[in-house]
Amino acid sequence: MPSASGAPLVVVTGAAGRIGRATAPLLPPAWRLRLTDLRAGALPGSELGVDALDVTDEAACTAAFEGADAVVHLAGVPDPAATWEQLLPANVVGTHAVAAAAVTAGVRRLVVCSSLQAVSAPPSEHQVRSEDPPRPANLYGATKGWAELVGSWVAATSTTSVVALRIGYFNEQAPPWPGTTPRELAAWLSVRDAAELLRASVEADLREADGTPVGHGAGFVVVGGTSAGRYRKADLATTRRVLGYRPLDDAWAGEPLP
Repeated sequence: MPSASGAPLVVVTGAAGRIGRATAPLLPPAWRLRLTDLRAGALPGSELGVDALDVTDEAACTAAFEGADAVVHLAGVPDPAATWEQLLPANVVGTHAVAAAAVTAGVRRLVVCSSLQAVSAPPSEHQVRSEDPPRPANLYGATKGWAELVGSWVAATSTTSVVALRIGYFNEQAPPWPGTTPRELAAWLSVRDAAELLRASVEADLREADGTPVGHGAGFVVVGGTSAGRYRKADLATTRRVLGYRPLDDAWAGEPLP
């Protein structure tokens, strides 16, 4: 629950990773942030500190989440070419430990970062929708499908609501990039849109105006996580409606419409 001051405490795992270190300085100043990663230290490029947390240690996660209003779970191996041995600790065991700890600590909202890799097997011309079930083309994507399923379990069996973000191609620089592919352009997620996506995921109440549950019901929703490109790999209708997400960046900005 929020503190007596009304300022929510938001714990971020994997905060020293690419998305965490890029977005943390842009998150709402009204939040009290508790940034965590495998090693303690200073967040690169900012004055924010990072506490040590091994996400495979459920007891340590429970202690770190004590008093938190929300947990944003970014920690994990982000490589689509990773082996099972590389993925198992953080992506599989760690995801379960974080989810179980969030429930034990009474966290209101758990945000799990899935990936468009969880739905990478359909044809390339298929636009991914929130309702599409996981259909990965690699083991990394399979672990992200696991994260979505763990999120569903948490929401169905506890008071912790869950948002699963199917993150697209996160890149700190605006396109074009060397060797840019159409798929990367269509899946691009910019830094400021990533920060907005995290904000919306934590703050959304997941209910319609009449109070009925939104998304998949029972306090659980899977949403696409890309910028506002005109040719998007992921449909953002649910992300906008359910979370109030307001993306700004377009990979085709400056190019004339066809």
